[in-house]
Amino acid sequence: MPDQAERLRELVKEWGRRQKQRLSRTIAVTSGKGGVGKTNFTVNLGLALKEQGWTVTVFDADLGLANVDVVLGFTPSYTLAHVARREKTFAEVVCTAHDLQVVAGGSGIEELAELPEGELTRLVQEATHLASDFFLIDTGAGIARPVINLALAAQEVVVVTTPEPTALTDAYALIKVLHRRNPEVVLHLVVNRAQSLAEGEQVAANLRRVAAEFLDARLNYLGAIPEDGAVRAAVARQEPLLTFRPEAPAARQLRRIAANLSGETVSVAGDGVRGFLGRLRLFFR
Repeated sequence: MPDQAERLRELVKEWGRRQKQRLSRTIAVTSGKGGVGKTNFTVNLGLALKEQGWTVTVFDADLGLANVDVVLGFTPSYTLAHVARREKTFAEVVCTAHDLQVVAGGSGIEELAELPEGELTRLVQEATHLASDFFLIDTGAGIARPVINLALAAQEVVVVTTPEPTALTDAYALIKVLHRRNPEVVLHLVVNRAQSLAEGEQVAANLRRVAAEFLDARLNYLGAIPEDGAVRAAVARQEPLLTFRPEAPAARQLRRIAANLSGETVSVAGDGVRGFLGRLRLFFR
């Protein structure tokens, strides 16, 4: 018979499995302006979470410049537009690249939101097979209504910025709109291309202080990613940084950020892609 210690270990493992099944967090990754490394961050964050044992699905939901496939080095055959037109099922549009589940969205996001109630309900039920611990939604940049709607359809939002004044100004404008539209939204912050971790911390501290003082908004700082030539080399190779140069300084920081995110206690109950699609309809109407 197994001893008590062995039984306790099994109970702990089972609890961990149940926690993972319950989690299903939906997180939008967005930015105030383009060119700050948002999509690159999304893909590598997904890979870092995979390394930690989580299951991950990445939605490429940038309505203008969808390029998750470029970072991962593959070409999707189908998008959510095919699902909206009933040409393909959800299962048929899911691609696998570097062990990540990837769904190409593009214009299909808006087409889904415009479907009749019964049709969208059917698709939401069909989407239940996309069971992942984390759904990462790579949105467009800026404060245009479609971007804000997509971000708020998720349960949490990661705002990516760089230390440049223009990027910070645009990041603050984005945070302001998100918070005013939904004061309960969970906001995370990542500083990309910092010259040092100290610079990243200082930039984050300033932005958090201003957001708290003028917006009464709380930003959860996940960490900074240093300026790293390995990132540019990986982009040129159309390969994610974490597989191209796994020990690069930026790769190490991405893993720390993933650990911070997965260890964060959030106040919203995870409802995965079904909840995301349901909220998406409300925001796009």
